[in-house]
Amino acid sequence: MAKTKKCSIKSISKYLLIFVLSWNLVSCATQPETSLLSLEQAPTLPIVQEKIAEVSPPSVIQQLRSNLDSVQPEVSILSPQKEQVLQESQVKVQLLIKNYKIFQDRELLLGPHLELIVDNQPKQSIYSVEQPITLENLTPGTHTLRVFAVTPWGESFKNEGAYTQTTFHLYSKTSENSPDLKQPILTYNQPQGDYGASPILLDFYLANAPLHVIAQENKEDNIEDWRIKVTINGESFYLDRWEPIFLKGFVQGKNWLQIEYVNEKGLSINNAFNSTVRVINYQPEIDDNLSKLIQDQIPLDVARAIIDPDYKKPSPPAIEEVTTEPLEEVTPEPIEVTPEPIEVTPEPLEEVTPEPLEEVTPEPIEVTTEPIEVTPEPLEEVTLEPIEVTTEPIEVTPLDAQ
Repeated sequence: MAKTKKCSIKSISKYLLIFVLSWNLVSCATQPETSLLSLEQAPTLPIVQEKIAEVSPPSVIQQLRSNLDSVQPEVSILSPQKEQVLQESQVKVQLLIKNYKIFQDRELLLGPHLELIVDNQPKQSIYSVEQPITLENLTPGTHTLRVFAVTPWGESFKNEGAYTQTTFHLYSKTSENSPDLKQPILTYNQPQGDYGASPILLDFYLANAPLHVIAQENKEDNIEDWRIKVTINGESFYLDRWEPIFLKGFVQGKNWLQIEYVNEKGLSINNAFNSTVRVINYQPEIDDNLSKLIQDQIPLDVARAIIDPDYKKPSPPAIEEVTTEPLEEVTPEPIEVTPEPIEVTPEPLEEVTPEPLEEVTPEPIEVTTEPIEVTPEPLEEVTLEPIEVTTEPIEVTPLDAQ
């Protein structure tokens, strides 16, 4: 009995030592950036950080969204095909979209469209799939295309089929840009680019992520629950729901955002594209139609044109034409006027006696003339030169001689 008791104490001590060491290892290996408590509490909504806060979607967007609730887009990539090896750096991408009309309204320049992402580069908006999209200057190696359908304001559809992806290779396969299809894949959607109004849409797409109900059903299985860690200008919070949100509190100018797919312990899941950083430009003076839509400055009856290509915008109220009836011609009756004589008696003029003029005696003016002495200057003596005159005799013939 004593020997058995001694062995039991040793066994208990051994198990206690293993438990303590194991606990220390787990604590060191699974220590995330934030505590597990913050992970559990952070999804509580609305999100309010030091500067960033969640707000309700704009009114017009909410009403437009209700018209798209039954839409189930189906997106396909016809080329390049999965695992296809191409021998050129220029790639033709052919897409197919079903159950969703994509177009761009000519006036508002908004409309339903597709977002095309090459690897983890910024997205490219596609409003027509009639012609192939050409990708140029791709580096040799492996590349992945991701395509998904979005609303005119950039919100991604979450139904199965609204997202697709394909991985292809240029000349040869490489390890870059090749996500593990058995692991969850996070695709960053919004925000990107320039914004002239707040609130700003935050949106992403999840592929291969388990449902929270399934992940939380059995704590002992290998299915891990997930969170999306969002960091904006250094402030972080977690999301446990897959739906778009609108945020305010961005600073004017450049803002940076990062989204990460993490497990229930706050650890990142190592897969391509599961951590993305973008820089956006927030300038409130930008006056574009997306900013007007966000600020509810586009009336609903006008905004409907961006979700329905056949919708006819209301015409401005027509000015009612008033037809004036011709006036009845009236002939005036002559009015006889007999002037009455007016007798005028002139009033006698008042006699005016002129006052005598004052007699004025002019004073004599004495004028004294002073003699002026004039001394004539002597004349210059002029000596005349004698003129010699020579006369020639004139011969005269008497008349009788003729």
